[in-house]
Amino acid sequence: MKKIFVLILPFVFVCMLWLGSCASSSTTVKRIDAETKVDLSGYWNDTDVRVVAETLINECMNASAISSFRAENGKPPVVILGTFSNKSDEHIDTSIIAKKFEIALINSGKVDFVASATERGEIREERADQQINASEETAKHVGNELGADFMLVGSVKTIVDMVAKKMTRTYYVTAEMINIENNKKLWAGEDHSIKKYITKSSVR
Repeated sequence: MKKIFVLILPFVFVCMLWLGSCASSSTTVKRIDAETKVDLSGYWNDTDVRVVAETLINECMNASAISSFRAENGKPPVVILGTFSNKSDEHIDTSIIAKKFEIALINSGKVDFVASATERGEIREERADQQINASEETAKHVGNELGADFMLVGSVKTIVDMVAKKMTRTYYVTAEMINIENNKKLWAGEDHSIKKYITKSSVR
């Protein structure tokens, strides 16, 4: 009996450790409204994207360059999405800001958008494939792409000031509309209203 107990004891001990680890690593998830402002780390988050996008998009849609083009040409300008670069000190997915710009401008009806450089590659492959495999009646013709008038570009930068356990992070987000034919900058917007004051306590 004693021998059996000695053999079982290590197994019981391992089971207890496993159960303990499972209990300590449990996860709790609570759904909250997507508009709720939550700052956990002090870094760039979804609230910052929303604030910046709303401000800059509103400025861009009301830019005189867009209304002037429509008045002179009798049609909305064709815009292509350029690069929104991340020049900050942290990882920021700037494609989210760029896509919000694109969606808002398309839905405004004030401009027409064409596929970006990365999107065009896939579309051209499909068009080329249609020349071989689709019927003559349904195959889309090559050489009929719509040329863009303006390119929308932007960037995100940060300024960090830190001492001891206190820090401020200021985000500068810019966007510009550029005339593709002559490189003239037709509109420029800047939102630097996001400034965060962060304090960190010592954890022992």
